[in-house]
Amino acid sequence: MTSPTAPGIVAGRLSADLLTAGFADLHAPLDRHEAHVAADRCYFCYDAPCMTACPTGIDIPLFIRQISTGTPEAAARTILESNILGGMCARVCPTEDLCEGACVREAAEGKPVEIGRLQRYATDTVLTRQGHPFTRAAETGKRVAVVGAGPAGLSCAHRLAMLGHAVTLYDARPKAGGLNEYGIAAYKSTDGFAQREVAWLLGIGGITLDAGKVLGGELSLDTLSDEFDAVFLGVGLGGVNALGIDGDDHDGVRDAVSFIAELRQSTDLSALPVGRNVVVIGGGMTAVDAAVQSKLLGAESVTIAYRRGREAMGASRYEQDLAASHGVRILFNVKPHAVHADAIDLEYTSDDGTGLRGTGETMTLSADQVFRAIGQTLTTDGGLTVEGRKIKVTGAGRTTRDGVWAGGDCALGGDDLTVTAVAQGRDAALDIHAVLTGA
Repeated sequence: MTSPTAPGIVAGRLSADLLTAGFADLHAPLDRHEAHVAADRCYFCYDAPCMTACPTGIDIPLFIRQISTGTPEAAARTILESNILGGMCARVCPTEDLCEGACVREAAEGKPVEIGRLQRYATDTVLTRQGHPFTRAAETGKRVAVVGAGPAGLSCAHRLAMLGHAVTLYDARPKAGGLNEYGIAAYKSTDGFAQREVAWLLGIGGITLDAGKVLGGELSLDTLSDEFDAVFLGVGLGGVNALGIDGDDHDGVRDAVSFIAELRQSTDLSALPVGRNVVVIGGGMTAVDAAVQSKLLGAESVTIAYRRGREAMGASRYEQDLAASHGVRILFNVKPHAVHADAIDLEYTSDDGTGLRGTGETMTLSADQVFRAIGQTLTTDGGLTVEGRKIKVTGAGRTTRDGVWAGGDCALGGDDLTVTAVAQGRDAALDIHAVLTGA
């Protein structure tokens, strides 16, 4: 496998104009007229299956009606009361599997109400204005440490601050946002939106951000528990699974998460090296994001190799189709077998009901760059009980240690989605509040 500076993995494959066009906003925002037309398609269902399908329980019929009556600010408040990161979720949620997938219009016509774009229209009207739509309750005198400034931590911190608690928000990275800032495709969150949303969220007051602090490093759970009245962990999953095959340690084999993070923080996309022939191992959203962005950087051939069939793929059918529309090939029922200097061997798989296994038949693809996107692992648990490689929790995120809650990707349960993490952070905050105040 060639190194990132060797022929085959090079920067500047495309012109600046092509890079700008390729990484433009995936879905253009609706203007006022378009939003009203889209809102008029809603039936405002009494039983609201779209609302039931939303992990944060946003009152979708209400906010769409508020848009249709010309009050997008009221619509934004309806959204943000349930999901304080409603702006980002409008951009990254797999709405085709959640609210829009449950839409009556989808069942009747095959074309749902554009709930995600309507949510973005509403929240953008508030996030671009001065001030904050929510005010803090009276100070409770209680202090809470929130470790991890990703979707779960931000949601938890905001709700705690709104309820009157003083929050110190820690994060290992220099910027808050977690996967919203470092882990999603650049074309899903353009123009620095993740940081603008964080700054807006912190406008509630009562939250002190302390970046560059790592649990297990500068921070210990024992110390935090002594110094604060409660602790919430939203540390995510910092480790990346290895391929566990010959050649896994070759130069040019890297994890997709770090590639996406590097791309998201880049100020010059033309300086990012990418292979001529790229293979991504995995079947989730990270695999698709890495594959599509490799293509947008100028890779000539990009292939996603997934060990199971299409129906088991973690990435939604929409994301699969998005990858295909950019020229990414998806191979199903193949797993990595060995990595060579400029190629990768894939072994066909089958499942006869007793488990997935290799068939012994292999194929070889040219590959000067291979990305691992086969899941992430917990890197620090603070001494808490771990089950299924995640922190064990009950109820609204209570861990096995009194006074410590957890949520988001690091905690057991959930769907590893931004919107699910937001819901878990919010619900944990409400539970923390009840415990601290005896409510």
